[in-house]
Amino acid sequence: MARMIREYVVLWVVLMMALPAGGVQAAPVSDVPTVHGLSLYDTPALPDGFDHFPWVNAHAPKGGDMVRSAPGSFDSLNPFIVRGNPADGLTSMGGLPFDTLMVESPGEPFSLYGLLAAGIRLDPDRRWMEIDLDTRAHFHDGSPVTADDVVTTFETLKTMGSPMYRAYYADVIGVKRLSPRTVRFEFGEHNSRELPLIVGQMPVLSAKDLQSRDITRPTLDPLMGSGPYRIASTQPGQRIVYQRDDHYWGKDLPVNKGRYNIDRLIFDYYRDPGVALTAFRAGRVDFRIETTARHWVTGYGFPAARQGLIKRVEIEDHNPAPMQGFVMNQRREIFKDRRVRQALGLAFDFDWLNRNLFYGLYARTRGFFDHSSMEATGVPGAAERALLSPWRDQLPGEVFDSPLPIESPETLRPRLKKALALLNEAGYEVKDNRMINRDTGRPLRFELLLSDARLERMALPMVRNLARLGVEVNLRTVDSSQYLVRMRQFDFDMTTAVIAQSNNPGNEQREYWGSEYADQPQSRNLIGLKSPVIDDLVNHIIRADSRRDLEAAAAALDRVLRWEFYVIPQYHSPVTRLAYWKKIAMPDQSPEYGLDLDSWWVDPQGASTMDAHQE
Repeated sequence: MARMIREYVVLWVVLMMALPAGGVQAAPVSDVPTVHGLSLYDTPALPDGFDHFPWVNAHAPKGGDMVRSAPGSFDSLNPFIVRGNPADGLTSMGGLPFDTLMVESPGEPFSLYGLLAAGIRLDPDRRWMEIDLDTRAHFHDGSPVTADDVVTTFETLKTMGSPMYRAYYADVIGVKRLSPRTVRFEFGEHNSRELPLIVGQMPVLSAKDLQSRDITRPTLDPLMGSGPYRIASTQPGQRIVYQRDDHYWGKDLPVNKGRYNIDRLIFDYYRDPGVALTAFRAGRVDFRIETTARHWVTGYGFPAARQGLIKRVEIEDHNPAPMQGFVMNQRREIFKDRRVRQALGLAFDFDWLNRNLFYGLYARTRGFFDHSSMEATGVPGAAERALLSPWRDQLPGEVFDSPLPIESPETLRPRLKKALALLNEAGYEVKDNRMINRDTGRPLRFELLLSDARLERMALPMVRNLARLGVEVNLRTVDSSQYLVRMRQFDFDMTTAVIAQSNNPGNEQREYWGSEYADQPQSRNLIGLKSPVIDDLVNHIIRADSRRDLEAAAAALDRVLRWEFYVIPQYHSPVTRLAYWKKIAMPDQSPEYGLDLDSWWVDPQGASTMDAHQE
């Protein structure tokens, strides 16, 4: 989830909340002040009683349709488990049909404001939090949202949902109903400072609906929600349509005003990305996020674009760059040796790819917190060294004494020469043009598993470079369903994965790197890490009491992961590239820390122009 923070200011509570008409219980359960939102180290930028988020058009027109393309297929409307392939528009932290207790502001570093929560009370020692539910809140069937729904949702997600919930909510030691509309969460000692905000992002489902179904199974029967959209229709694997709910209880809340403007949000599925682009050109798709450099440079010269009917924008990204890279599965014996992992990484030639395939549009990703204050740089400072020193005997010496690994020398031939030396040192030698283990006689070979044929053109140059060293790589591309199954069972040697980080890493780091998740099927510890060093650094991230402590722990984790060469970093785009037909309109400004598509709308005049063009 996106986490955004202001630095260095420590404050546990925010402004006093004025009770909205019909909003909360008349009397608070505890004497802790009731507030309208939370921020991690600071107060939210928007005061109690704010009218709307500052970037939205509060008077945006309602109506119209927006069609987007979605990749692959879907077979489930249950996003809260790892089984099945849920439809676009549904996420593990909510989605269009599901309200959460609080909602983040993508215009601030890291703040949440009340949604279902009309009032929030947080213990000064962060050992508990009480939430008063808005008395106006109701599910799509008209039944009220109650404390029982919150308790049942929490217990269901933590015990039967995706493993990520167990990681997120690990330090929540209890939840109970205090009154029909008030719930209390109890937190363990030394919990993450972020934990109250993590709980605030929990979607709330209907207890009655949950009790009538098996939540552990994929389903095409929509779960009951209370959000701004309902699922209107589905064609499994082909299309899902969301209809704006005219009776949505929260449509006039400050966090929703000027948002959720479009009547119907439609996701059409395309297995071939090229066909999806063709559909956009033909006007069958209204909006796309362009992730292919070649398409961005060469794919928008069609007549409608030349006539000015298409808008293209680039929005700068202020969040840490996601780590997209080749992940080496540590459950495989061939990747156990750090020297082998380093050698394989030296065969990836980013400069050649960016120059010849990507039109120079990408930047090399070097670490797990790139372009943030949490990125490791140079040699470790005092704060990092204090965290790392207890583990000196279990870490490479370079962690303490050397600048971080970079592509040096820059050209490919010297890198391959260095890779060959590392493989020789690790016990391999070339015989008959094959890299052979001296002790076992087995060749160094593995399968590189991909889910998208577009990635082949990026992977093939590395495969060829490794072949020059005698390393055999079987490049295999499978459909999205098979890929998901194999990922959930960790049935791969090497694959391409994206590990996205936020401006405020927290409990989710357990599932990314924690030893307890290495052998837990369906977890996000794809690497298969079992390291007491990394477990300790993750705990320091989670328990950090200040921004300074958090940055030191994240940089130490970044440094260790990079020097262990578990991942071959690839590249990222410093901007988000959007293309859309003129029937779609966006606010004059975008929030600094996120892309708020919920604040867009259909422009009636632009829609008429598009209709005339299609005629």
